[in-house]
Amino acid sequence: MKRTLYRNLRLKLITITLVVSIVPLVLLGTAIFYQFGKLYRERIEDQVRHLAHSQSNAVDVFLRERTTILAMLVETQSFDQLKDQENLSHLFQVINQRAEGLGLIDLGVIDSKGNQVAYSGPYNLQGLNYYQQPWFDQVVRRGKFISNVFMGYRQVPHVIIAVRGVYAYGSWILRATIDSDILNQLVRSAQVGTSGDAFIVNRDGIFQTSPRFNGTTLDLWGIDTHQFGEGSTVIAFDDESGDTRYIGGSWLKDDEWMMVISQIAGQEHGWLVSARNTEIMIIAFGCLIIFLAIVLISNTLVRHLESTDREMNKLNTQLIQQDKLAALGKMAAGIAHEINNPLAVIGEKAGWMEDLLTEEEFQTSKNYKEFATSIAKIEEHVDRARKITHNMLGFARRMEPRLDDVEINKVLDQTIEILANHARINDIEIHKNFTEPLPVIANDQSQLQQVFMNLINNAIDAIGSDGTIDISTRLEKAYIDIIIKDDGPGIPEAVQKKIFDPFFTTKHAGKGTGLGLSISYNIIEKMGGRITVESTEGKGTTFLVSLPIVLPEKK
Repeated sequence: MKRTLYRNLRLKLITITLVVSIVPLVLLGTAIFYQFGKLYRERIEDQVRHLAHSQSNAVDVFLRERTTILAMLVETQSFDQLKDQENLSHLFQVINQRAEGLGLIDLGVIDSKGNQVAYSGPYNLQGLNYYQQPWFDQVVRRGKFISNVFMGYRQVPHVIIAVRGVYAYGSWILRATIDSDILNQLVRSAQVGTSGDAFIVNRDGIFQTSPRFNGTTLDLWGIDTHQFGEGSTVIAFDDESGDTRYIGGSWLKDDEWMMVISQIAGQEHGWLVSARNTEIMIIAFGCLIIFLAIVLISNTLVRHLESTDREMNKLNTQLIQQDKLAALGKMAAGIAHEINNPLAVIGEKAGWMEDLLTEEEFQTSKNYKEFATSIAKIEEHVDRARKITHNMLGFARRMEPRLDDVEINKVLDQTIEILANHARINDIEIHKNFTEPLPVIANDQSQLQQVFMNLINNAIDAIGSDGTIDISTRLEKAYIDIIIKDDGPGIPEAVQKKIFDPFFTTKHAGKGTGLGLSISYNIIEKMGGRITVESTEGKGTTFLVSLPIVLPEKK
């Protein structure tokens, strides 16, 4: 019946969703048809805006890198060192060799009076005075300065970068000239298509690099730069050919220059046709795509519901098992009460017999030692039976730990002895590294043995066969640490967070209840200790049990 129910649910989901999806598909096709022109224009504008922004950043980085190099020279070299012609030429040669493509044509040192006292480069500029040059005062005031393109003494368009230094006689300047060809190549790399253009203008609209069309460096651009606001701005106008030209401008160099990207929309007609064809394909195959998506989603949803149903059934099974355990606990409590009565009688009689042994007639008996040994054994096993009934009562109701005088190393030895044969059968070696001596503590020996039994047994199960378990103890201030380490397959990180949860197990069905570690965790926590795990997949698992040191006299 459930299969039929889920099948009908799947069909209803698919049918309803398909019907509801047809209307949005039609609306989507209509919206695409009427909004296509707008999207097309926005695409061109975004492309131009992005190119202008990214290329302006590239030029800014280009200029900043070269300014930083000059500033570093000013900071690391004194005026006297740099005005040494031989040293300056050597530095200039090293810079060009180690920073290939840096694009510096020359390097000059200018004193506080504007005299160029040292020069390295292709021009004959040694000894010239720059005091009256407009950029000289800018460098002195600002500390760093990148000029507009100008002619200067060399009578060719160029850009200089200058950094101010300070010495005993005032300020001095380290100046370099940028290679205009390299700057032009950097700007032109943003040109798109056969009609695209890229260039730089200053605030006054003067070309700082050569445009592709209609002009050259230091000519006046025909468009007012005040139309371009902060950041990246795009304007559009119809050019002489009738095409719409989009011009994007992005400011750089502290808003003194503007990177201009120019693109004709007509160059993108191929994309327009492609987009229209895509619209037709969307309408033609839309129903098929939606159908496949709906089927996939519906199947996933129904499978999830089926999985949830199975989990609920599993949970119900666990609840039934818990009810069984509760009933078993009540039965265990009844049995424990019934056993305690004869145990009390046996213990009383054993004590009476032990008192009789103090009489002279028994002390002279040749079987005295045998009698004493037998009585001691009876008392030992009566005490053991009492502990068992104590644990059976603890299964039915929460009980505080019964305090014994516990030697941790001895309890571990007893536990290892119990599991030694199981480990030997699976070719697993158990290595011990106990700290001696450890203080005797007040704790519940039976419950501690149960915890150690769970951890060592889990290590054996995890290894499977042919492995090693290292068990060690150590004294850490107010705690005794017990470390149980195996070289098994390890526990995945996601699983480590769940291993102490009740009923959680990674063992195959029927081979584990998922209660062992949960019970162990609760036992150690009730004793005031802690239990933690560290594991790496493929490298094994380590459990650390820390028990507080409670001396027997403080029980």
